[in-house]
Amino acid sequence: MSITPLAAVPSARRTAPVFRGRIGRDARSGHYAVPHRYRLHLSTACPDGLRLAVGHSLLGLDAGCPVTLLPAVPDCPDGGHSALRPLYEAGAHHYTGPALGPVLSDDWSGRIVSTHTPDILRDLDRFRPGGGARLYPSGLESVIEAVERMCAEGIEEAAQRAGRAGAGPAERAAALDVLLDTLGRLERRLDGESYLADDRLTAADIELWVTLVQLDTVHRCHLDASAVHRIAGHRALWAYARRLAAHPAFGRHLDLDGIARRHHGRCQGLEAAGAAVQILDWMGHAAETPDASRR
Repeated sequence: MSITPLAAVPSARRTAPVFRGRIGRDARSGHYAVPHRYRLHLSTACPDGLRLAVGHSLLGLDAGCPVTLLPAVPDCPDGGHSALRPLYEAGAHHYTGPALGPVLSDDWSGRIVSTHTPDILRDLDRFRPGGGARLYPSGLESVIEAVERMCAEGIEEAAQRAGRAGAGPAERAAALDVLLDTLGRLERRLDGESYLADDRLTAADIELWVTLVQLDTVHRCHLDASAVHRIAGHRALWAYARRLAAHPAFGRHLDLDGIARRHHGRCQGLEAAGAAVQILDWMGHAAETPDASRR
């Protein structure tokens, strides 16, 4: 498969993470890639947590970097997790903000390395045992970054605008056009292909798959039935999502009940007719994996 640039809309400004340390290549960096030193704290009901869980499994890091699972619904009034509070307070004197996940922590120091999911996933790539396949192969960086922007802005943000309570018909229609255009471009790229880049699983596939999970389990609930049917019409895209759901590194991390509870606990939008039009039977496809019993 030839690699051609994927056009994407300009990046939107995002809130800076509280901690953004990086894993270096050797001891001079302070944090360097060594087994059994670091720990992930995440909830697979959170899209960022699901991204990291899938990447962690694809890289085979169960032994070298343990995972502590957080509740699907944060237990603090500010939206944070009480279990993460000691890490935040150890890393920032008089910290008063929410203790949010996911977190990559350093078990040696008891402090946070990073709360920035894209950096964490890239740094986990340094841990892969035995020089296995990489999530960010050399030469594919621009493709992966373009997919990340398309998912964040052309799908996630567009779907939110298309289903936003109080938005006018013109605003919702324009957002839906952006969403359908983005899905169409990804559909054409996947036509006859198994993966997004160079015929192998990369971070681009993690990003798109998690975004499609969110589109069908969260954003669909705020769209009308006609919009959902148009979204579901991208057959190659949803066949791709179905195949990955049956992959052990993807499907066994699905927590549909947790996603629903997290959504209902945070969402202030109105449910629309699209809520009754499920696109994929996610758990049915995930049950096809031999590791389904480990979910």
